[in-house]
Amino acid sequence: MAANKMSSKSRRSFLSLAAAASAAVALRIVTEPMLARARDHHPPADAIMIDSNENPLGPCVSAREAIVNITPQGGRYLDGLTEDLVNTIAQMEGMKPDYVIVHAGSIVPLHHIVCAFTSPQRSYVTADPGFEAGMFSAKAIGARVVKVPLAKSYAHDVKAMLAAGTDAGLFYICLPNNPTGTLTSHSDIEYLVEKKPKGSIVLVDEAYIHFSDATSAVDLVKADKDVIVLRTFSKLYGMAGIRCGIALGRPDLLEKMYNYGGGNFMPITALVAASASLKHTGLVEERKKINADTRDAVFQWLDSNGYSYIPSQSNCFMLDTKRPAKAVIDAMAAQKVFIGRIWPLWPTYSRITVGTRPEMEQFQAAFKKVMTGAVSASLAAPSRRQRTDGMLFPA
Repeated sequence: MAANKMSSKSRRSFLSLAAAASAAVALRIVTEPMLARARDHHPPADAIMIDSNENPLGPCVSAREAIVNITPQGGRYLDGLTEDLVNTIAQMEGMKPDYVIVHAGSIVPLHHIVCAFTSPQRSYVTADPGFEAGMFSAKAIGARVVKVPLAKSYAHDVKAMLAAGTDAGLFYICLPNNPTGTLTSHSDIEYLVEKKPKGSIVLVDEAYIHFSDATSAVDLVKADKDVIVLRTFSKLYGMAGIRCGIALGRPDLLEKMYNYGGGNFMPITALVAASASLKHTGLVEERKKINADTRDAVFQWLDSNGYSYIPSQSNCFMLDTKRPAKAVIDAMAAQKVFIGRIWPLWPTYSRITVGTRPEMEQFQAAFKKVMTGAVSASLAAPSRRQRTDGMLFPA
């Protein structure tokens, strides 16, 4: 009889878990466009959309062909395709398949990880400015959100994060950082992992790593550290609308995350497109160079015209307008050039996505008009609908 009775401590733990799980289910999880754009859902056909860190190249040829070939089987579940992708990733990363989980994008697993490792007693520690999605998840379940300003180098200030997060359940590192596109050294991440509070984890979001020269944190996962790495096919691989992401971590850590979102089923189009992309020889190097060449050309133009920005190793960068950026964003939108949002800590900055060469040339022309007063911000029609109350936002 006694064996069937739940102790008061167990009951409290169960109720706490149930409450957190209920919050996880109740939360409305939205995508990067809802956060980054907060814009007209039907922009003009000739608009320049450089506000959501999308890849204008889209999926590679191999991925497109794989989607076409699998479409006739769209009436089948084809569970084995998930296993195929997991095995491909595991082999490429040199780890066992049970260290890999695939999801429809990386936002949902981010949300589940936050629910699993933070609570009203365990805080969520992140950089400022940084990617906001995890903050909304943490707030929704009652966890304290600790925002630590970036270091002068624009890297994560891991020592300050440790000092501010003595009760942390999760330290969030975005590598490269979103929105700045700046890097945090591998040695700093190792230091954070070594010095963090017992029972906490370090979540390294590598959504943009393929654009950069950053050292991945996957080696820490393979060493069985308290680390989970997130990656996505939305950025370099150009699959933002197709939705595929992965979480890499020790099986026991992934199991805790799985409790908040198990039974994940993937669209077969995403699975075959992801597999084809991974097997496309030279794709990462090719697209990394295209992005870097275009980005560096924009930086040269900004330098030559005396505009300020933060150098980046990603497909985005922060541009300092030297004035309230909202007016600049609206004036650019009036010219059908949609640039990125503002982070409260830096109200004069806007995040700019690196588009194609022609798109960035149009951005440059429009930006110069705005900054020289040739176009007034007062001409801009309201282009944004701010949707930030109680929502969880990606990218």
